[in-house]
Amino acid sequence: MPAGQGKLMGLIAELAGARSVLEFGTLGGYSTQWFAAAVGPGGTVTTLEYEPQHAEVARANLDAAGLRDRVQIRVGAALDTVRELIDSGAGPFDVVFIDADKANNANYLDAALKLSRPGTVIIGDNVVRGGRVLDTSGTGADAADVAGIRAYLQRQGDDPRLDGTALQTVSGKGWDGFALAIVRDVEAGGTGAE
Repeated sequence: MPAGQGKLMGLIAELAGARSVLEFGTLGGYSTQWFAAAVGPGGTVTTLEYEPQHAEVARANLDAAGLRDRVQIRVGAALDTVRELIDSGAGPFDVVFIDADKANNANYLDAALKLSRPGTVIIGDNVVRGGRVLDTSGTGADAADVAGIRAYLQRQGDDPRLDGTALQTVSGKGWDGFALAIVRDVEAGGTGAE
């Protein structure tokens, strides 16, 4: 994630008055640090990471930034760890950031809605992929990711609980973008606390 986009994620969390953030995909903890700074000393970031090695790198980076006490890293498949959060009655979260394996993006969005309230901001990262998200052929090295992103964007657009858009970004990493949505009503079309 480029520094400008990291700063934007932190600003979105601040604008939302976020005290709790849920993040799908930790990697080295870069976006996690932006969110942890935004929630402040009394806030929390819960981040889900599949790879134990990535979680260790993130912990070291958070320690170095002096933000580790605000972050809980849950290691394992995100669909499993988010189910544990749902089953334990966690949430609602003020901001949800989805930046894990793209093939599961629509599933992550469904889970995020179960951990949301009216006003929760949901951000999906890497939704443009150099324009490949427009490729409906179902071929290519990242076909599963593209299909997952398309399903995510379709779900975001169709769900009456959400009001959102997608934005393009350009950086040293190329042409990409993110989807931004706000939860308007957790009851429309289903419950947000099933």
